[in-house]
Amino acid sequence: MFQTLIDVILPVFLVIGSGYAATRVRVFTMDHIDGLMKFTQGFAIPCLLFHAMAKVDLQAGFDPRLLASFYAGATLCFVAGIIGARLLFRRDWEDAVAIGFACLFSNSVLLGLAITERAYGPENLTGNYAIIAFHSPFCYGVGITLMEVVRNRGQGGRHTARAVLRAMFRNALILGIGLGFVVNVSGLPLPGVVDDALSLITRAALPAALFALGGVLVQYRPEGDLRAIAFVCAVSLLLHPALVWTFGKGFGLPTDLFRSGVLNASMAPGFNAYIFANIYGRAKRVAASSVLIATAASIFTVWFWLGVLP
Repeated sequence: MFQTLIDVILPVFLVIGSGYAATRVRVFTMDHIDGLMKFTQGFAIPCLLFHAMAKVDLQAGFDPRLLASFYAGATLCFVAGIIGARLLFRRDWEDAVAIGFACLFSNSVLLGLAITERAYGPENLTGNYAIIAFHSPFCYGVGITLMEVVRNRGQGGRHTARAVLRAMFRNALILGIGLGFVVNVSGLPLPGVVDDALSLITRAALPAALFALGGVLVQYRPEGDLRAIAFVCAVSLLLHPALVWTFGKGFGLPTDLFRSGVLNASMAPGFNAYIFANIYGRAKRVAASSVLIATAASIFTVWFWLGVLP
């Protein structure tokens, strides 16, 4: 089990740590990191997801039992985050939705893909891509819809629908997934030169994104709201994978999809948790600090989940 920590988990977090250290000592400035993040989030990772979705075996990966297990667990964590924020920490409804979103949105791309690939090989990422295909649309759809309902207090569904759709179609990850899905379903072959170019770009996507994530974390400080932050970390790192484990066993998921579901659920809140909080200006410190602390703590919690997975 200790070898799993060394071989699978530590290389991923060493890349994140390298980005953190290089930015901390000012070898890279925040402008450099912002540019690298823009490249990875706005171009390289959408290319990675497009390439993967264009080639993935939809029948094998898009198992409704996997999606039901993962997203039922995610929804329950969203509800738990909102209830905890309201009852335990006395936050208002808008803060509660932002905190719930941090419990909902796991880092399935930067961490989930990298760790699953290192643990089980690139041939076992089909379940990951199935989860990722729905991840941003589902999480943003649920979070934005509820936030707009809370903010507008009954001003009508048209404004809420516009806000949701606007957020969806401005998201490069969603566009990459959607275009890849269209290519897959239509059966259109990718020209060889395009396929080779995409392969070059996608090889750089995850390492560059992990390095940039480390640089981004430099600007956040875990200060104040420590009880709320600890609550978000516990829900994200422990409750979500435990729920997916329970649902996956109940539904009889195949081993490869079961691993993908539990591992993706065990990831720290994604950077999108902070983006969501920043869009609405609510619970930003809780979201940012949860991303930072949960990412560090996940070294040990992911090690645990890898150790108990079949």
